[in-house]
Amino acid sequence: MLARQRQAVILEEARRTGAVRVSDLVQRLGVSDMTVRRDLDVLASRGLVEKVYGGATSVAAPSTDEPGFEAKSVRQRAQKEAIASVAAGLVRPGTAIGISAGTTTWTLARAIEGIPDLTVVTNSIRVADVLRGSGRHDRTVVLTGGVRTPSDALVGPVAVHSLRSLHLDVVFLGVHGMAEGPGFTTPNLTEGETNRALVESGRRLVVLADNTKWGTVGISTIADLDEASVVVSDDGLPDDACRALSDHVGELMIAPVSKPSGVDA
Repeated sequence: MLARQRQAVILEEARRTGAVRVSDLVQRLGVSDMTVRRDLDVLASRGLVEKVYGGATSVAAPSTDEPGFEAKSVRQRAQKEAIASVAAGLVRPGTAIGISAGTTTWTLARAIEGIPDLTVVTNSIRVADVLRGSGRHDRTVVLTGGVRTPSDALVGPVAVHSLRSLHLDVVFLGVHGMAEGPGFTTPNLTEGETNRALVESGRRLVVLADNTKWGTVGISTIADLDEASVVVSDDGLPDDACRALSDHVGELMIAPVSKPSGVDA
């Protein structure tokens, strides 16, 4: 496991439990005490954790915190695969769909490789690479222009202009956070504007969000909860979140996670 992958796992655990111990991380990651301490030093220098005796405590992520694609790709991997599998069942052959940037939507792109006769519009370099790499001759992939973000999204006026001229059957949206009030949010102001244009281009909105996204709030709202036709999450979603989402969205679909996330979560 690369250093940035270990650090992403450590950060996710710190945020989930509030604190981590060096001894527990050594056992979980299969690395030395010194390696874990170096990883904690890196995270502390970035203001993401606070070092304490024997470990570290979580520092609440600011509303503009935007991890890179590689850091996010190792988080909640089993949950994302389960969500993508359920969401792929909503994709019909012969339709035009939109897929936003993000690691969950990137996982969805891999899950729909076998579905024929699709037109896919995306502002994600990673999603476009997956779909073009499938080698299908019955698929059209449209990649918007724009400025690249840390999460490999293309955003800004060029992307917004191209999206506003389109009419898609379904838009699949990955989000940074979701909560009552703020709705579906992102930590990047420009990406928020681009994603709003993508949402407006679709007749139906399907949001893909694992359980850790509930209660997280980014600086920019993409859409209100009641704008979603479907939200697909996993079976780790808390009961209060299930009730709140069921009150607002058209349909809440819960994907069963077949295996524990372990180190890859």
